[in-house]
Amino acid sequence: MDAMDVPDLSRSRELLERARRVIPGGVYGHQNPAYLVAGDYPVFLTEAEGCRVRDPDGNTYIDFLCAYGPMVVGYRNPVVERAVERQRRRCDSGNLPAPNIIELAERLVALTPGADWSVFAKNGSDVTTWSLAVARQHTGRELIAMAAGAYHGVHGWCNHLGKGFTDTDRAGVVQFAWNDLQGLADLFHAHGDSLAAVIITPFRHEAGADSVMPAKGFLEAVRALSAHHGTVMIVDDIRAGFRLHIGGSTQLFGITPDLLLYSKALANGYPLSAMLGTDQLRLACEAVFVTGTFFTQAVPIAAALATLEVLQSENGIALMREAGSGFCMGLSSLSKEAGIPVTISGPPAIPFMTFDEDMGTFERSRVFATACIRRGVFLHPVHNWFVSTMHSNTDIDQALDAAAAGFAAVREAFNN
Repeated sequence: MDAMDVPDLSRSRELLERARRVIPGGVYGHQNPAYLVAGDYPVFLTEAEGCRVRDPDGNTYIDFLCAYGPMVVGYRNPVVERAVERQRRRCDSGNLPAPNIIELAERLVALTPGADWSVFAKNGSDVTTWSLAVARQHTGRELIAMAAGAYHGVHGWCNHLGKGFTDTDRAGVVQFAWNDLQGLADLFHAHGDSLAAVIITPFRHEAGADSVMPAKGFLEAVRALSAHHGTVMIVDDIRAGFRLHIGGSTQLFGITPDLLLYSKALANGYPLSAMLGTDQLRLACEAVFVTGTFFTQAVPIAAALATLEVLQSENGIALMREAGSGFCMGLSSLSKEAGIPVTISGPPAIPFMTFDEDMGTFERSRVFATACIRRGVFLHPVHNWFVSTMHSNTDIDQALDAAAAGFAAVREAFNN
């Protein structure tokens, strides 16, 4: 599309009206266009390759959402797709699992400090909820502790909107404030002997807020208090996994949990999640009956094995860190040139930017993201972004050119 033109989105709008007749809301969940900029963003995508996506109207965008995280080595990565096609020709869904499930479990155990076994499901919500059952079975306790406002999926115990769920769904959950060491200590003092598990993300990354890294000593305190009270420490690495450290994101902080949860980037877009655990929890995992017809599909497992191969052979985590760092430094420089204060938060591979003067309204973020989408760069105004191994220096430079126009649009709209 021309950098100065408003993209033609007529086909996207036609498809949305058609979808609304047969799908509640047309598009539901976090992909609902209402969470982006209604009327200015495409609603559907038809093609993708590398770090670029194309909508039904033929507009192409450099993608900084990566399908909300899964595309870690790029759309249609040839190594991943060859492995997928080989397995597809043999079998995908079957009466019994394919042998490659053993290979993936072995690979993950070898990569992950403290892990002795792995089981698989489809979505992040599957394994977050499964992990609580394992912790309760192991400890004989009921209470679960989680950080207030954290996102751990959509099941009743953690659904952030709560509509359609009852108070009973949350009855066994207590909360603590992120990075509040004293509050964490108080919670364990009050409930420690009743806590089956504490579930936590490597850093705070719920939508609609700046990302916040753990304060010095915070994750260490979670680890120590959990061990002291016989509580299972669960790390929800679903969003950050395989972008920060190949052995689990908390390894950056020297922390090894009892249960580690993956999804998103594990299989580069193919539906798969995993729960890894210690030998101490093996019998509890065997005792808890959780299953799904598609949990052991062989094609996503083949995709995961290939994804891990690419990440390791290409030093993918370093590539993402470098690309993300360049993007963040460029955004910081542009904001200073424009005289518009921003906060850039999160690890470089999973960055986010908010406008200080928005005070949580995201008005400027929406103007900025709209200007970028019109120039072929797909950024989300409310949700954190993602970098893949396919974001080259050229892609970053093009994205920063669009960002410069985004800052100009904000200055014009808000008379900065």
